[in-house]
Amino acid sequence: MSKTSLATQTNGTENGNCFDILKVSNLFETSLLEEDDVQLDAYLAAYEEIMKFFQLMGSVFSFVSSDVRSKIDILYALRAKDAEEQEHFNTFRTMLEYEKEAQLLTQKGYVSGSRTLLRLHRGLDFVYEFLNRIQAIPDDQKTVDVCKEAYDDTLGKHHSFLIRKGARLAMYAMPTRGDLLKKVCSDVEAAKENLPSMLKYMRTNYDRTEGLYTLYDLHSLP
Repeated sequence: MSKTSLATQTNGTENGNCFDILKVSNLFETSLLEEDDVQLDAYLAAYEEIMKFFQLMGSVFSFVSSDVRSKIDILYALRAKDAEEQEHFNTFRTMLEYEKEAQLLTQKGYVSGSRTLLRLHRGLDFVYEFLNRIQAIPDDQKTVDVCKEAYDDTLGKHHSFLIRKGARLAMYAMPTRGDLLKKVCSDVEAAKENLPSMLKYMRTNYDRTEGLYTLYDLHSLP
């Protein structure tokens, strides 16, 4: 049976509602364009799968899931603009360049795609670090410590004290690695097999995005 079939089998979870690691891997790979650019549509589709992970984890990741949802929807709205404007939001490079050169980043009332994407970019850093670190622990070990470490090293740097405090308290409910994979994935063995590939493309995507924000000097967007 193919990896795709295994990844989409049901195991107490409705098909389509599980966190499909292979699908995320394929979407992040598809998003990688020439000239170190990233396609926005494929990126958003990958993030929709990551949203399933957050939702399946319940209140544990509520500190990030609601914000991620709103940011995804903002970028969808920019992609839905009329044809003349839509072309500016096809890729990360075209969006950052357009908004900066048109001085939209300082325009009052303008909802910036560059600023919105930066928030998702920071969230992806957390997801990558957390999933990368749980590879190194056994199935019977709690994931709370690696989750706290991943959060403190990434998203926590950008959150207020109150959000950090609430997030760290929620993490005490984190399950063991084995129980976490069973909760969010339809086929645990397929998930373990496909996780390294997903992390590889996720990291490449993250590094490209980081490079583009450095190129256009937009890391400090408020």
